[in-house]
Amino acid sequence: MDLRDIQNLIKFVAKSGASEVKLEMEDIKITIKTGTEKTETTIVQQAPLNIPQMPVMAPGVENQAPIASEVVANETSKYKEITSPIIGTFYRKPSPDKPVFVEVGDTISSNTVVCMVEAMKLFNEIESEISGKIVKILVEDGTPVEFGQPLFLVDPS
Repeated sequence: MDLRDIQNLIKFVAKSGASEVKLEMEDIKITIKTGTEKTETTIVQQAPLNIPQMPVMAPGVENQAPIASEVVANETSKYKEITSPIIGTFYRKPSPDKPVFVEVGDTISSNTVVCMVEAMKLFNEIESEISGKIVKILVEDGTPVEFGQPLFLVDPS
């Protein structure tokens, strides 16, 4: 499967209205997730090829950010992660007209509320289990998060 085939598949999925499509072949796995604002494509090649892997952009989607876990893989060795305890939608503020819970550079202690995750119309306050300084916010406000997904990087020193 070449790049043109992948781009055509992305266009087809975006037009079809499907929210997620997974395609597995002998040497490649492709997952395409669509939402109201963006289309995200993950390609995993199992057979080693000498082709550098780059994010595939869906037509009309600009500034697609790489997946947070890939970006911070080598940064996490000295920082602790605050992860999502549930599946839901991540919010940095208690309501649209209120300030955010925490910013990069803020010092937090254990039991400090750092965000909210909405699951089935219930808003759950997420408290930090560690003390330290917020180094990076890994998730954008209003985006879906998975169980165990890193939300924040904290410098415990």
